[in-house]
Amino acid sequence: MALLVTAVLAFSITGAATAYTRLQSNITSANVVDLLGDDRPEQAATPDPNDPNAGQALNILLMGSDVRDGENAEIGGDVSGMRSDTTIVLHLSADRTRADLVSIPRDTLVDIPACARSDGTTSEAQDGQFNAAFSIGSESGQVSDAAACAIRTVEENTGVFINEFVVIDFAGFTRMVDALGGVPICIPNDMSSPKAGLELTAGQQTLDGVTALAYARARTGTGVGDGSDTNRLGRQQQLLAAMVRTVQSQNLLTDLPNLLQFLNAATSSITASTTLASIPNLTGLAFSLRGTASSNITFMTIPFAAAPSDPNRVVMTDEADAIWAALAADQPITPAAEPVAPVDPAATPDPSADASVEQETPVPGKDAITAETVTAVCG
Repeated sequence: MALLVTAVLAFSITGAATAYTRLQSNITSANVVDLLGDDRPEQAATPDPNDPNAGQALNILLMGSDVRDGENAEIGGDVSGMRSDTTIVLHLSADRTRADLVSIPRDTLVDIPACARSDGTTSEAQDGQFNAAFSIGSESGQVSDAAACAIRTVEENTGVFINEFVVIDFAGFTRMVDALGGVPICIPNDMSSPKAGLELTAGQQTLDGVTALAYARARTGTGVGDGSDTNRLGRQQQLLAAMVRTVQSQNLLTDLPNLLQFLNAATSSITASTTLASIPNLTGLAFSLRGTASSNITFMTIPFAAAPSDPNRVVMTDEADAIWAALAADQPITPAAEPVAPVDPAATPDPSADASVEQETPVPGKDAITAETVTAVCG
């Protein structure tokens, strides 16, 4: 979102041709349409060939890859293969007034369809854990094939047409956070996760790139939850919302050097679908999103329950069907907010309240947050 909102001024107004070329070369483009088959959900609208995004709701699959080669191995350790433990469906409404981001737990049991790969091989259809789809596609060694299998799996299990995709790795994420000068966020309790390399004390903190990645990845340790993947999803959403707030609070639009530094970081280590990998298309989309209010940027985890066959896995519930149907129909996924009663300044604070409590697991589908309401400052 930060990249889309700021890119338009970087190029349309400054005309920075050298920077344009550099940023365009940062993004790896991948056309996976031929790998997705003909049995896809119905698309909401037919794109305008002169403006692929005009008047059309967009669903973009965002995936964080933990591929562990090169610089990524230095951050997360050298491990073979590719996995995507963080997957979010980003929905942009046709009128560009609303953005909904829905997290899919990696441990969700789903139907994984047969996936074609660019090397000519095809996997067999199977039942399995959601993040297995990315690994199955990646057996060709291509990130784009991994993304295509993940898209096929999302469409198969949700009925939502996925227009575009973006995959970012560890290094790209850390560079983007560092380019912002870190992300201010309220840490509700002390956190220690030696496996993820995370040590944080309760209170207001500004996370650098490496620490932000550890904060998003941590599952085991003290103060990080129950060790499950589903527990850390709410933390990841809080972090992304804080990043949106950070970008909106900085005067990047009038500070060209810092803007270009941020955009260079944001486009590094990214593999994206052909349309999103085109800077002109990205710029057009950025311009259309200029009026999106932070109160209309909603983060949610898809409703789920423990799987009857395995308590360590989850399944999407009937409530999830309603969320996916809303996205497919370009409707809000949360009801209109109730008016908040004003706080009485003369009211006596509750002395028993303790801001440094163990963070609770958000209720999937119900504890949705927005980029406006997420706590950025303790207290």
